[in-house]
Amino acid sequence: MDLRKLMLPHTALKLKEKRRNNLKDFLNVAGPMGVTHFMMLSKTGFGPYLRVARTPQGPTLTFKIHEYSTAADVAQSQTRPRCPQELFKNSPLIVLSGFGTGDEHLRLTTIMFQNIFPSIDINTVKLASCQRLVLLNYNKETKLIDFRHYSIRLQPVGVSRRIRKFVQNHQVPDLRSLQDVSEFVTKTGYGSESEADDEAATVNLASDLGRVNRASSKSAVRLQEIGPRMTLQLERVQEGLCSGAVIFREHGAEAAEEVQELNEED
Repeated sequence: MDLRKLMLPHTALKLKEKRRNNLKDFLNVAGPMGVTHFMMLSKTGFGPYLRVARTPQGPTLTFKIHEYSTAADVAQSQTRPRCPQELFKNSPLIVLSGFGTGDEHLRLTTIMFQNIFPSIDINTVKLASCQRLVLLNYNKETKLIDFRHYSIRLQPVGVSRRIRKFVQNHQVPDLRSLQDVSEFVTKTGYGSESEADDEAATVNLASDLGRVNRASSKSAVRLQEIGPRMTLQLERVQEGLCSGAVIFREHGAEAAEEVQELNEED
């Protein structure tokens, strides 16, 4: 369910599969429904796997999941988890890092994930629609891919959390304990609430965004992980949809046996 939510709004969030359903059943309805990719989670005696396939004829990338955390796990680890439903009205941005090694299987991985998400035109895209980011970072030493999902926030530089909330919510603060309205800004705690502004993480906005981020002013870009989180390793690439000739195989006979067990489930 976490992966389905990540792919919103272009996914079948409420799809209910049954035990008797097989891959062919989903493939038969993929065309009429405009489905371009399958992301299939499964578990064998060797561990959990993620298969990413292009419909209707492939290719298929099979990843072994070495580690994972659900969105709930990520939220529980945070002091102030933030995941409003408004984040999922638009597709996430996709960022791929470390894949430019020239290897064919890595180029194919890059193309596959780029095509899963809608392309954007930087000249016409609205900043308000850029609220999530999916990051895939490839480590060439370990051959592992870190899969992360973040929310994106813009905060005006030099403005405390207290002032931001006041402007955003339009709620009159409780001033009964204060002698003067200026104490609302200058009282102890103001400095600690104003997050440090990293010059490298600031941008100048071309247009207004919300009530507090104004055009031509500096805003800090904040990323907050919302999950799910996975550590993946590409095990195998097949020409077809979970079938066909093997283009790439990370390991030998052991990996072939693992993938064979996966294919028998379809």
